[in-house]
Amino acid sequence: MISKKLEAATSFDPTKQSQSMAISSLNNLIEKDAISLPIYQRDLSWSLAKAVALFNYQLYGRAPVAPLSLNKLSLDDSSTVPQVRLLTRKMIDANDLKEGHLSIIDGQQRLTTNYKAYIDDPSFSNIVLDISRGKFRLIRTAPNNNQIPVGKLLNREQSLLMNYIHNTMNMSDFSEVATLIAARGKLLQYSYTLHIANSMDEKEQIQWFEVLNNAGSKVSALQMTFAKLGSIDFDIYAEYGDPFKQLISDFDLNDLFSPYTTNVSYPVALLNPELEILLGSTHKINYAPIPSDTKEGQLIKLEISDLKGVTQRTLKSLDLALKFFEENGLVNKVNRMDYILYISGFISFNGTADDYKDKLIQWVNEVDFSNKSNRERRKLFSDLINL
Repeated sequence: MISKKLEAATSFDPTKQSQSMAISSLNNLIEKDAISLPIYQRDLSWSLAKAVALFNYQLYGRAPVAPLSLNKLSLDDSSTVPQVRLLTRKMIDANDLKEGHLSIIDGQQRLTTNYKAYIDDPSFSNIVLDISRGKFRLIRTAPNNNQIPVGKLLNREQSLLMNYIHNTMNMSDFSEVATLIAARGKLLQYSYTLHIANSMDEKEQIQWFEVLNNAGSKVSALQMTFAKLGSIDFDIYAEYGDPFKQLISDFDLNDLFSPYTTNVSYPVALLNPELEILLGSTHKINYAPIPSDTKEGQLIKLEISDLKGVTQRTLKSLDLALKFFEENGLVNKVNRMDYILYISGFISFNGTADDYKDKLIQWVNEVDFSNKSNRERRKLFSDLINL
């Protein structure tokens, strides 16, 4: 006997919900807040090198980039997931959402990359189209006369491109100017295929996201739980994940923090000391600040006020730990995130590093995290906080 579910599935063709849209039109919709993110979505993770690769592919690729997947919101649906703006992750008031608003399920990194060029975002100031090499590049110094910043080339205002060509690059040859205008036109008119679903609830959206991002396998429980910590009153990316990454970046330690699996698990792992203190129990060995001991299941059960307190105190301890390494000439010693996580955890438990300065300096110089089992790493932390 054929099930009703199977009969219903055969009558629905999701490919009929597809359409094409140029990058310029997508940028315009983002600017109008007509495209946004559901709050459970993870934050930005692409490096500048990935952005450069996308620009080059859109300029030279012989096949289209993978489709974007979006959910069309219905204002009659009371279960609509709260939405945040791209880049800023600022909450969009539900009253400002219009019928047919598009919410990104898959494609945030690509959409944001193109939008950053459109608004000349400062983080892209070192991405240029090198006209002598015929490709986008990442540069370390100011652009020369053969290089045009992507934020000028693809800016919302073509006049910025023309001013840059004439006043900065001193380009006057008609054919060269025409080539740059043609490159701008090609890139802004590059079309993406949009797969659009209608009024999916949060569970359906997350299931779709998991399939799209893992070729049919599940996103790790850690990543998705971290994403789903978002609520109307607390966005863990904006209030904890981004400040955590910024602190690491300020101390030029991004190389320790690049793979996405670790740049999710490290921040969650560092919450363990403050979580344990909040719970009021004596230290248990499996609450070490290591990725294998993350307590996301306990974190999502906290009241939002408690979760905010845990994250803010953790950021304070992290800041003090980084300053400890800098002030004592130990930054070059830090070749693993473990050093930072352990000293941060020590400060959470002991309040300061000042009274233990000499012992902590000795510990940093002597500890070796290589080839350590989780059991050994847990003992290292227990011994450290009891110096």
